[in-house]
Amino acid sequence: MIKAIKVMTVFGTRPEAIKMAPIVQALQRNPAFVPVTVVSAQHREMLDQALQVFNIHPDYDLDIMRAGQSLAQITSRVLLALGDVLTREQPDIVLVHGDTTTTFAACLAAFYQQVPVGHVEAGLRTWAKYNPFPEEMNRQLTDVLADLYFAPTAQSRDNLLLEHHAAAHIFVTGNTAIDALHETVNAQYHHDVLDKIPANQRMILVTMHRRENQGEPMRRTLNAMLDVLRAHSDVNIVYPVHLSPAVQRVAHAVFDGQERVHLIEPLDVVDFHNLAARSYFIMSDSGGVQEEAPSLGKPVLVLRDTTERPEGVAAGTLRLVGTDPDRVRTAMTQLLDDPAVYNQMAGARNPYGDGHATERILAAIQYHFGVTVTRPAEFS
Repeated sequence: MIKAIKVMTVFGTRPEAIKMAPIVQALQRNPAFVPVTVVSAQHREMLDQALQVFNIHPDYDLDIMRAGQSLAQITSRVLLALGDVLTREQPDIVLVHGDTTTTFAACLAAFYQQVPVGHVEAGLRTWAKYNPFPEEMNRQLTDVLADLYFAPTAQSRDNLLLEHHAAAHIFVTGNTAIDALHETVNAQYHHDVLDKIPANQRMILVTMHRRENQGEPMRRTLNAMLDVLRAHSDVNIVYPVHLSPAVQRVAHAVFDGQERVHLIEPLDVVDFHNLAARSYFIMSDSGGVQEEAPSLGKPVLVLRDTTERPEGVAAGTLRLVGTDPDRVRTAMTQLLDDPAVYNQMAGARNPYGDGHATERILAAIQYHFGVTVTRPAEFS
């Protein structure tokens, strides 16, 4: 009888939870695996929202979040707390996701105990050390230590090959964000903010919170949005404002009192996916949004100068506009005023996945541990 594979999943923020949820759920359904779910709670409140939506009950909650925590404090708390859990559970493999500080610290903790690591969403790169910060180096350092690489796209695989990671350990799976999206979008969905937007008006969904954009870059970007809003009487902006005090200050300073700007609380994954599906287009500095929007047929103006997801730019569904006010105004105006530009972006193919990434990841784990002998087919 083949021994079940003990798989420990570790994550700590809402974006990680959304993308790891399909894997956690699949592990729990499959008797070939013994799942152990660990959360760091790097972001407590927003993580809990996602756990509730996907009905995930962690086996271990490290509960590390503290007010005003530094990156060094997050790293050290995860490293120490997870070390004890690894000693107790002795998993066959640890799965981490993406590029958070929890991801890097969990990978390091597993390395110290010589436990293999699988990196979900491996191989994304901007090749710029501080852009985004600290995410770019978190994912590079995680890939240095990882043993299995679940690359969402062929480009991500090629990045890993450039760094001399073994091709035999890299699997192109698609992105689990698309798997999660298939569970959350509902044609009957309703949110109170939609009642404030007339049916004949268009809604732009905005998210902006990254460290490198906080302060003056955010202020000038939001003011550029306001200029375009004033020039288009049929446009509304919906902005779920991140809980960061730095983000809250600028968002309210620029947008308070503006009739067609709706500042709302941060959204859980169901709310966000469904508002995105009802938007005209999206403006964001988030990574996950760049992957999700193509499945919804929504153009994305990326509020960053670089992206580790160049496939969407090449496909035409994303456009990098950064935080330069002129570029922001021009790109918004083109999407609002030129149907040809809008239709080209909205109709671009989705390069990020087909909803079956989770199946490929579990199949790759079984192949790695010798449960199956045929290398699983990859996402193309």
